[in-house]
Amino acid sequence: MKVKLLLEKVYWALAKRTRVKKQKSYEGWLAKGYNNTPDISFIIQSHNKSNSVIHTVKQLRKYPKAEIIVMDDGSTPDHTKRLVNFLDGANEFLIRANDLYENVMYDKAIRFANGTYLVLLQDDDEIVGLDWVDKAIAYFRQYPDMAILGGFNGLDFTIYEEEKWGVADLYKNKDISEKEFLFVHAVNRAPMFIHKPLYMQHLKHIRFSFAPFQCDDTELCLRAWLSGLKVGWYNAGFRSLMAGGMRIWNNEFTRTQEQRNKRQLYDLYKDHIIQLNGLVEEANKSLS
Repeated sequence: MKVKLLLEKVYWALAKRTRVKKQKSYEGWLAKGYNNTPDISFIIQSHNKSNSVIHTVKQLRKYPKAEIIVMDDGSTPDHTKRLVNFLDGANEFLIRANDLYENVMYDKAIRFANGTYLVLLQDDDEIVGLDWVDKAIAYFRQYPDMAILGGFNGLDFTIYEEEKWGVADLYKNKDISEKEFLFVHAVNRAPMFIHKPLYMQHLKHIRFSFAPFQCDDTELCLRAWLSGLKVGWYNAGFRSLMAGGMRIWNNEFTRTQEQRNKRQLYDLYKDHIIQLNGLVEEANKSLS
């Protein structure tokens, strides 16, 4: 190894002095069109699903003043190479990790992103049009204390004393599918919008004790309510494109994590269930 490094050192020393090459310039950098203050950061978690991610990114590229961050988490080299070659824009980024899963990787990507509004997505999401993005931003502007907005499922948090579990099920309001917007206990990914300034000021991190995955999105939402913020659900019209990459390879792992983290939810929020119910109910009264 030392010999290789020595040879490389000599090679580049000679190349610096003798090779004729095109020098890079500020004008070249500027022409790339990098935007350091995007309105939106789209963040996609992916495992061995490069084709579906590319399909999604092609749609997201149409949104102005946005950046796109793909988290390639433990994919095989062919998928990683395909993403490296495809994500060639100045505002497109690839974060490579080794099976760290959603909790760790979404947390890192949230801090990496520069958008005011972050959109957490999965590699199985079917993107049809982009009206759902503008619709979400309009809700954030209407409710300036709302930190999180989900467009898939609105969840109702319930305590089960017998199992000592905290469970987030589909919302108790059975007519939710007929509504356009509602404040809810929690939402799950994806899409999950996060208002980054509120997130960084009040929430700061996804709770690492839920790593590597499962129920951390519910915990984040419940913590938002208890921090004086709101969590909303709206009808984004999303559907799944195909089976998600992470789920395919982690069936038993998922069941184990779900049981483990349901117990965590119980321990953390069993004494706050009445308060949480009251906060959600009061917020929804303002919609009437």
